[in-house]
Amino acid sequence: MNDPRPLCALTIAGSDSGGGAGIQADLKTFAAHGVHGLSAIAALTAQHTRGVTAVHAPPTGFLRAQIDACFDDFRIGAVKLGMLATTEIIHAVADALEAWRPPRIVLDPVMVATSGAKLLEDSALAALRERLIPLADLITPNIPEAELLLGHAIANGDEAEEANRELLRLGARASLLKGGHLAGDAMTDRYADAAGTREFHHSRLDVEGHGTGCTLASAIAANLCRDMDLAQACAASTDYVHGALRHGYRPGRGAVVVLAHDWNLRTR
Repeated sequence: MNDPRPLCALTIAGSDSGGGAGIQADLKTFAAHGVHGLSAIAALTAQHTRGVTAVHAPPTGFLRAQIDACFDDFRIGAVKLGMLATTEIIHAVADALEAWRPPRIVLDPVMVATSGAKLLEDSALAALRERLIPLADLITPNIPEAELLLGHAIANGDEAEEANRELLRLGARASLLKGGHLAGDAMTDRYADAAGTREFHHSRLDVEGHGTGCTLASAIAANLCRDMDLAQACAASTDYVHGALRHGYRPGRGAVVVLAHDWNLRTR
């Protein structure tokens, strides 16, 4: 008997009180793709367009309760993982995913702040490599995050191509290496899986965006719920993020642009 419930997307990530990134960006992105969004909050942040002023991580038992509640009642087609700040949180999330076995997992390995500051202690980085990457259908690191995962610099497109192959050897089934940190007028995101590679090109916009990585990973998760394969979902999602950034706006006093998550609905 077919299950009449629609496929839902679950985000396990941090909350952004400023509304531009994290859980808030994820849920807006799910809604813009016509997918019902669920959330399990792994961190609470006090932040706005000028920075983060405080972070609070809920007890891992409560995080697990949120995840279990979602899986117990909803038909989850994809899980998006974002900010998981501590070793204990990473292990708790990995335990839950191993127990529930969702059909698709998209891991955005949030490890480096926009300022360049490292956000994970070494033990948490090891737990990310050992527990979460092997569970992931897709990882979506930016260049600094890939450098941390691989332990070496990535300076140009040729090195990014090789880095993508190295990322696959860590255990993920596919990798989307974001190219925003590499120099050039065009921005190239590189996709790789066992079948081969693809590149997604977009013009570089002269704006400092907030929440682009969160939005990309959640758009991919939503598109997987809409029956796209991984490469199709990545192609459609990079287009979506480029449009959301192009239509972005500045709601706060800071210089960062918050993405217009509903741009695709307003321009139809």
